[in-house]
Amino acid sequence: MDISSVVGVIIAFIALLVGMFLKGVTPEVLINPAAILIIIFGTIAAVTIAFPMKELKRVPKLFKILFSETKLASDIDLIKMFSQWADLARREGLLALESKAAEVEDPFLKNGLTLAIDGQNADYIRDVLTEEVEAMEDRHASGAGIFSQAGTYAPTLGVLGAVVGLIAALKDMSDIDKLGHAISAAFVATLLGIFTGYVLWHPFANKLKRKSAVEVKQKQMMIEGILSVLEGEAPRVIEQKLASYLTMEERKQITESGAGGLGKEA
Repeated sequence: MDISSVVGVIIAFIALLVGMFLKGVTPEVLINPAAILIIIFGTIAAVTIAFPMKELKRVPKLFKILFSETKLASDIDLIKMFSQWADLARREGLLALESKAAEVEDPFLKNGLTLAIDGQNADYIRDVLTEEVEAMEDRHASGAGIFSQAGTYAPTLGVLGAVVGLIAALKDMSDIDKLGHAISAAFVATLLGIFTGYVLWHPFANKLKRKSAVEVKQKQMMIEGILSVLEGEAPRVIEQKLASYLTMEERKQITESGAGGLGKEA
């Protein structure tokens, strides 16, 4: 489970409810069927119009991605693995990596290593894998775009809901008490629109973009690692090259292992 997503949503609702309490507003005002209908179903309708059904079918999966931890290998473990592969390939040749390819679970990495073992040249491998990464980025961008657009539509629909509420409130101004209550209820739609748009949908879109960026970075590291092994580079050279993808703290772990430290375990 992605703890940050869960904690963030919980804090958002607590902040809203506590803020309302401090202002003397009871949570019951949020139970406004008209406002909920306009904001929630209005946002769904707008997104449905904006995106093809093929992309909308992925929404349940996108929610799963948002609230589950992305299972990616450690970058340091990847560098260690490429260092070991490089050492083995330099000693016994690329064909010695066939047994290693069979053990790889990541489809992208397995495909790239298989292409290298099959004797494909570096340019071809880079083109094939890069196109795959770009296609993945497009899919991820379309998913994030759904939430981003929802975050754009929801606040505007909140204004629409408020206008509808005010029209209903001003229709009968004979009772001032009822008028005040009706005007107050009218702005519930605005509250829901702004809250869902800027506290839920836009942050969800950003979370998907960040998860995509992390995955893309690791895929790029895999491409460089595969090509380095193919070109027969020394394990320590590969470690130094791929260390550019790491944070300073992670680089220290490689530096502290000594020259060729990771490769020595091959």
